[in-house]
Amino acid sequence: MTHTLARRSALTLFGALAFAPAAARAATGKGGAMPPVTIYHLEGRRSERIVWLMEELGLPYRLEFKRGDLGASMAAIRAINPIVPMAPTVQYGDQVLVESGAIIELILERHGGGRLQPAKDSADYPHHLMWMHYAEGSLAPRIFSDYRAWMAAPPTRRSPLVDSEASVQFAEEFLGKHPWFGGAEFSGADIMMLFPLNVGGVLNIFDTAQFPKVAAWKAKVEARPAYQRMVAKARPGVIPGNLPVLPKAPSWGPRK
Repeated sequence: MTHTLARRSALTLFGALAFAPAAARAATGKGGAMPPVTIYHLEGRRSERIVWLMEELGLPYRLEFKRGDLGASMAAIRAINPIVPMAPTVQYGDQVLVESGAIIELILERHGGGRLQPAKDSADYPHHLMWMHYAEGSLAPRIFSDYRAWMAAPPTRRSPLVDSEASVQFAEEFLGKHPWFGGAEFSGADIMMLFPLNVGGVLNIFDTAQFPKVAAWKAKVEARPAYQRMVAKARPGVIPGNLPVLPKAPSWGPRK
C-alpha cells in the first residue's frame, strides 16, 4: 500500500492527484475505452467543472495544480498549451483540449453511458443542450461585461439589449418549471451553469435575494457528494486571485 501511494505521488509535479475508484478505470462508452485524462486546473476556475464531472461519473483522472499558487499552476498549463493557456486544459490521450462545455459533451458522449444527459429523443434534451451552451454563450459573458462596467463607472441605466440580471431571470423562470437545467434530472447542464451563477452572486453582480429558485437549486447542487469530493480535491483552501467584490449588487431600476 505504501509503495502504491508513493508511486502515485511521483506522477505529478504540481500537487494534487485524483483517482476515481479502480472499478471505473475500464470505463467504456460509444468511444470505447477511455484514454488517460489529465485535468490542468486553476483553483476556483472553470476547470472545476471537469473534476466534478469525472467525480459524478466515477471515471479516472489525474489532477494537476499547485495549491495556492496560480503562477505555478499556469506554468503547467503553458507547458502543454502555450498559445492559449486556459483552465481547463485537458490532456485526453494524446490530444490537448480546451473549452469546458466541449470537454463535458465529449466525455458524456463517449464515456457517460447515457448518464448526466437526457435521451436525445426526449423533451428534456433540447433544454439540456440549450443550458449547456447558455452558461458560457450568454450568461458568463454578460455577467463579466456588467462587472467590468460597474467597476469602471457604474452605468445609470440598463443595457438596451440584455443584461446579466435578465440573463439570470431567464434561469430563475426555467427553474420555476423544472427541477434541474437538464429538465427532470441532474445533468451536465447543471455542472455548466453553476460557475457563472456562483460568480455573479459572490461578486455582487446581481442580488441573489431576487432569485430564490436559483438559490434553492444551488443548495441542491452543492449538497451532491460528487460536488463535495470535487471541492475537497480541487479547492482545498482559500481561492487565490479572486476578483474584488462590488460593494453591493447593482440597483438597475425598471427594465424598459
